[in-house]
Amino acid sequence: MKKQLTTLVGSAVIAGTTAFSPLQAAEFDGVEINILTRPGPVIAQRMVERGEEFTEMTGAKIRVNEVPFAELFQKILTDWATGTNSIDVAVFASGWAVELADGDLLEDLTPYVEADEKLQFEDIAPFFREFNQKIGGKTKLITIDGDFQMLYYRRDIFDEMGIAPPRNWDEYMAAAKATHGKDLNGDGEPDYGSCIFKKRNAQSYFAIMSVAAAFSQTQGTGQGFFFDPETMKPLINNEAWIEALNVYKATGEYGPAEELNQDIGDTRALVQAGRCALAIDWGDIGPLSIDESGAAIRDKMGATPMPGTSRVLDRETGKLVDCDAERCPHAIDGINISPFAAFGGWSGAINKKADDQVKQAAYAFLSYMNQPEQSNVDVTMGWTGYNPYRNSQLDDTSKWVAAGFSEEFAQNYLGAIKDSLNNPNMASDLRIPGTAQYQGNVLDRELARFLADEITAEEAVANIEAGWEEITEDFGRDTQRDMYKASLGITN
Repeated sequence: MKKQLTTLVGSAVIAGTTAFSPLQAAEFDGVEINILTRPGPVIAQRMVERGEEFTEMTGAKIRVNEVPFAELFQKILTDWATGTNSIDVAVFASGWAVELADGDLLEDLTPYVEADEKLQFEDIAPFFREFNQKIGGKTKLITIDGDFQMLYYRRDIFDEMGIAPPRNWDEYMAAAKATHGKDLNGDGEPDYGSCIFKKRNAQSYFAIMSVAAAFSQTQGTGQGFFFDPETMKPLINNEAWIEALNVYKATGEYGPAEELNQDIGDTRALVQAGRCALAIDWGDIGPLSIDESGAAIRDKMGATPMPGTSRVLDRETGKLVDCDAERCPHAIDGINISPFAAFGGWSGAINKKADDQVKQAAYAFLSYMNQPEQSNVDVTMGWTGYNPYRNSQLDDTSKWVAAGFSEEFAQNYLGAIKDSLNNPNMASDLRIPGTAQYQGNVLDRELARFLADEITAEEAVANIEAGWEEITEDFGRDTQRDMYKASLGITN
């Protein structure tokens, strides 16, 4: 029989009736919770600060440990799979959770959530609530940050030059060319038409998937664009991905000379300094534009869904063909748009082998981070790296205006997020065992080689296909197929 669960929502019994009462001070006095995540200040630092608040209220000691992003998944997997169990909570890419769940390493948080009124579970946007947090219909994760990539542009510069926000990649390249080399921030130095961080081992591979999604997926979220769901053959050695790679590389003509060595922090610093006419990033650019370090772009940015394309993949031939009503049923003005849920968001999971009291305290802390009272503030602060994931964060501009947004930009920014989330052709990130290997190892490696002119686009997609096939065989094709289909909601 499970013990009583006490969280910041009050006292509740996991199984049976639920009764709520005020949280008792020092509820978890003496309990230590070891959390592992990526290096701060992005993601980690806000957990440290909220952890100090949580300690004051409950007595539980929150220890936030950090490892480089490229090492994070393997560290979690090794610690939990080998029985070391030095980590109680891991905060990581939600797509990685499927492999951990497949190894029966994650605590089922469903009963905790069901007893938690202050979590306001139904306020979490459906994509994150029903897809990002759940595996096999059970809640295994608590969202800390909602992630998908968008396009940002200098609204003031575009208005001045009479340029419309790009809807497709041709328009993106034209806008980048028109603005590249101009002084965008008034410091007398030439600036950049396009800013996309492309450093290896630094999450840069998500951007190529954001480009490829519109070329590859047309029939809605359930179609997917990574594999053939019946055979698990990679859908990558084709003209769609070759075109996406070439477009992605071509953006560098209008970017910083050192772009291949820039990580996300480097590119965001350029954006905040007013040096980028266009940029691809997660939702962070909105709040970063009102940060003190973003004075050069305060109330000058615009946001819009990722660009689309009128030429899309014919899966039978591997060729690019023109959109039509049947092939691109969700197209807008003939342009197929497929916002990509890159990374899915930073989410917290609890080690199934942790001590029971630690589990209870750990869930209480994750709930505290997720609850609207805290998260609706945290997502407005650019340095946290936390992006919106609740309906209340998207429907009400007041907190954003209070944080420093103009009403115009708040509506524009939140509107772009809602347009992306509500797009029926939104592309889901990969959520099967081996996700970190498919993307973080093989895709990232071959993309870096292509960008460095070591291989052609055709060689890159062939190498990625071969690498993905090897991973699929290692995990078992039938198992991978079943899990991939389940991740897309395919039940037959």
